[in-house]
Amino acid sequence: MDVPSVVAALAGGDTITPVWCNELGGLTFRLEGEAVRYVKWVAAGTPEIDLHAEAERLAWARQWVTVPRVIEHGADDECAWLVTAGIPARSAVDPRWVAEPVTAAAAIGRGLRLLHDTLPVERCPFEWSVEGRLPRADERIADGEGPADWSPEHRHLDLAKARERLGDPPAIDKLVVCHGDACAPNTLVRDDGAFAAHVDLGSLGVADRWADLAVAAWSLEWNFGTGYDGGLYEAYGIAPDPVRIAYYRLLWDMA
Repeated sequence: MDVPSVVAALAGGDTITPVWCNELGGLTFRLEGEAVRYVKWVAAGTPEIDLHAEAERLAWARQWVTVPRVIEHGADDECAWLVTAGIPARSAVDPRWVAEPVTAAAAIGRGLRLLHDTLPVERCPFEWSVEGRLPRADERIADGEGPADWSPEHRHLDLAKARERLGDPPAIDKLVVCHGDACAPNTLVRDDGAFAAHVDLGSLGVADRWADLAVAAWSLEWNFGTGYDGGLYEAYGIAPDPVRIAYYRLLWDMA
């Protein structure tokens, strides 16, 4: 693939390996030289990806939990970028862990519990509340998005009724500092199967813990197949809550 010029400049003489491309066109590259670094790159005019906000959240969370260290970040008229130090671990969707989904699911559950128990809600300057996310749902509806753009589980729903459902969230179970994108790829796992770290914290903020849990367990189906969510809940130390799971998955789809 073509390497963006800013990534090539940041690499210098390091080996550049593309490792990820998200649905919005954001790219991640591994730079290997004396040390391992990662560069996230996104074209200008992609409001869904705010690398400056991610840098702020990483720096804040790093005071208490293991997340990538920010080396630098910046932006120009064409793009934005974020450079972080590597962590010696593999993504939970690395082929090693796709072959051992039970271990991966447990590591994700333990890692999420550690994050929720450790980050101080009262000191967090960021939020990821239902109220804060609903305007994005309305923007997407105004842009013409609807059931055809949602996950298969929700495509049978009526748009107006689904939006009405979002306006009646379940009571807060427990406020925590949520990851904000707790899908399986964003957990790093050590070679012994233990949780190592979290990445991609661009939406980190205070919310009900089920905002993370519902999506983390859902993502196991996307990456490993069905039947592994129970291991995640068990490792986290919680029983599934069908009402909150259904609500926060619909919110994820629409917002």
